[in-house]
Amino acid sequence: MTLDRISRRSFMKASAAAALVSPAASLAAQEAGASPPSTVHGRLAYQEQTRARRLAWWQAARFGMFIHFGLYSVIGQQEWVMESEGIPIPQYELLAQHFKPRAGFAQEWVRLARRAGQKYMVLTTKHHEGYCLWDTKLTNFSAARTGPGRDLVREYVEAARAAGMRIGFYYSLMDWHHPDGMRCATDENARRRFVDYTHGLLRELMTNYGKIDILWYDVAQPLTPEQWEADRMNRMVFELQPEIIVNNRNGLDGDFSTPEHKIQADKRAWESCETMNLGWGYQQADNEWKSARRILKDLATCAQQGGNYLLNIGPEPDGTVPDESVRTLETVGRWLSVNGESIYDTQGGAALSFGNYTNFTRKGNTLYIHVYFWPSGTPAAQWLRFFQPPTVVAVGGLHASVLSARLLKTGHPVTFTQDELSLRITGLPEQPIDDPVTVIACECDQPPVVDHHSIRPRWPRYSVGLSS
Repeated sequence: MTLDRISRRSFMKASAAAALVSPAASLAAQEAGASPPSTVHGRLAYQEQTRARRLAWWQAARFGMFIHFGLYSVIGQQEWVMESEGIPIPQYELLAQHFKPRAGFAQEWVRLARRAGQKYMVLTTKHHEGYCLWDTKLTNFSAARTGPGRDLVREYVEAARAAGMRIGFYYSLMDWHHPDGMRCATDENARRRFVDYTHGLLRELMTNYGKIDILWYDVAQPLTPEQWEADRMNRMVFELQPEIIVNNRNGLDGDFSTPEHKIQADKRAWESCETMNLGWGYQQADNEWKSARRILKDLATCAQQGGNYLLNIGPEPDGTVPDESVRTLETVGRWLSVNGESIYDTQGGAALSFGNYTNFTRKGNTLYIHVYFWPSGTPAAQWLRFFQPPTVVAVGGLHASVLSARLLKTGHPVTFTQDELSLRITGLPEQPIDDPVTVIACECDQPPVVDHHSIRPRWPRYSVGLSS
């Protein structure tokens, strides 16, 4: 059965064998320090059979934009403010009348994502506050029925689609606003109403906007996957969007895992989600911005280990992206416009250990050495031939023979020597040629792997004391 030829009947037949093995523990909230959620092995036959094909574009893309945008943006104290500060719901609802994103906000987001070198976007269509950014028929607590008076999800979709950007929807299963959002855990009638409501909202999102590429569930509290009827939920999603990929935060395995605020490789497809400062939603007083160098290092680390990097922006209530986010993303994008081949469509497994000032990615037999802090002019060079001439980039424990090396930005060849312990790249300028990271591309005789720990048993050792 191919994706192109799937029909409702063939889909239902293929997914009939799906089984939900056991309930999962409550999912961790999407906030600072949250752990990856536990999942159960709920598998749909169609999902298993087509996963590699559906994931192919996403794994080549490597880099996406996360967008947290909702009523919390009006307060400007991050996205958990309703619960973390205990705001009464009738008061919180007043924010809807003051949430008025300006015309063209979505086009600006898309233009920024393209300048940043990001290949896909994921928007919070409904966060934990329960406010829907689309024109839903199931509640009037929505952007179409209150302040904005229009369908913000549609504006986002149309802007992204016009620019050729892949489209993702975030959807929070947890809902602080719905009257059954908590009592569903102990009241079966409430559970039935709330599950029907949730499935109905997801059906709207999967039906009303054309092809959607990613569904990013979040926080399945307070129900288990069985109580959510999560296998039926995913069957519906794939029936409506057969080419979509889904994450693992509705309690099922999904197509990819989602480590949060950390880079944690998985044995399957995975994506690390991270913020540019400390919060996801807009925080007007938060100036703890990550540097472009830090973001590029995290992006390269994800690519090195075979994962994706979903980097968040928290727009202001009118949709404006904070200036610091824009400046940093534009710096990242300029770098990717020159060095993108060292990130996009790379394979994991480039390194089993890290350098002191380097990181590594690979594509086929090419090793990309990312140099974050240029190693020039160490005073040790006057005593150690190893550091001569004055600028040497050294990599210990490279499992491949280097055939040639060049500066990625200019294509200029550089000289090197290699023995069983170390690759030493010389003929380098005194100052880095790129900012904030310089990349050296090495063509090797096989897929390269860096593991400097591997040289320990092969290091010639001479005596207990000084060797000479």
